[in-house]
Amino acid sequence: MTRSLKKGPYVDPKLLKKIEGKKPDQAGVVKTWARRSQVSPEMVGFTFGVHNGRQHLEVFVTEEMVGHRLGEFAPTKTFRRHGGKMQKELEQKQRDSEVAAAKAAKVSADAKS
Repeated sequence: MTRSLKKGPYVDPKLLKKIEGKKPDQAGVVKTWARRSQVSPEMVGFTFGVHNGRQHLEVFVTEEMVGHRLGEFAPTKTFRRHGGKMQKELEQKQRDSEVAAAKAAKVSADAKS
């Protein structure tokens, strides 16, 4: 759901206060927990440490990011892999191909000697 146009974009006041009067190269990494804040034009060039629930991920703000939310650039979940029978078969095929490649490399090395 988008925010009403009459209300304007939401930017956390504490976050604006942290970057107010500073230059991007002076500020360093600005840590924030305000994932819901929209990126405003004043933020371009700054590096923010956006909290993802476990750590602060560094996000360098560019012009293309204006209007998006800071949380979009710091994912909260890490994809491990899909599970199930099909995944096990794919992993087994990959292991078999690695073993075959290792055997072929060994045979070619023995042939050169």
